[in-house]
Amino acid sequence: MKQVRSRGRPRGFDRDAAIDAAMLLFWEHGYATTTLSALTTALGIAPASLYAAFGSKDGLFYEAIARYGERHGGFDRAMIEAAPSARALIDAMLDGAARAYATPGLPRGCMVISAALNCSPDAADVERALRERRRANEHHLAARLARARAEGELAASAEPAVIAKTVATVIQGMSVQARDGAERAELVAVARAVQPILDTAFARARSPRAGNRSRRRGTSRATRRAGPARG
Repeated sequence: MKQVRSRGRPRGFDRDAAIDAAMLLFWEHGYATTTLSALTTALGIAPASLYAAFGSKDGLFYEAIARYGERHGGFDRAMIEAAPSARALIDAMLDGAARAYATPGLPRGCMVISAALNCSPDAADVERALRERRRANEHHLAARLARARAEGELAASAEPAVIAKTVATVIQGMSVQARDGAERAELVAVARAVQPILDTAFARARSPRAGNRSRRRGTSRATRRAGPARG
């Protein structure tokens, strides 16, 4: 009797390990240049098994991006909204990116930033998905900064959207620099170089209060020196 070969996934297929392997490939080489052959070799499965498990290369890529977000993706909306202060959040984002983008043993840079660069028109959906993800993170940061301004942490004259875009631009630039070989210490120095810009926006929010306290203290001392008012 002729045996029929199974077209399903091989015995012992580890879906989590497969996603991890695909994540590293896409992170290192990008979506466009990561071939189906490279994926099936790294995952140890046949093309038919990859399609059976993930539907398509795109499907595997989206799962790899989700895995990257869980393990290496930094700050999501919940973390941004839960941060104790907007300034502490931005400092953590910049310093965290500088250190993460040059981690030994991992691909350099940010997968969300670099994985869909220079895609062909056939991969427009992938490129759009990552662009929307980056924009969403920037929007959430701008919203958190608007809250900081309303609460008095950020200067009333500061523009949350501009600050959020500045932070996003620096982070994206650090990712490119990391891909080009910048060392961790260099990226940390870049993150620290942004601090004076942030100091200005956040210090303005504190200075009027400090000035009011000084004026009140000065008024109190002057009142004590002058003694009670005479009628």
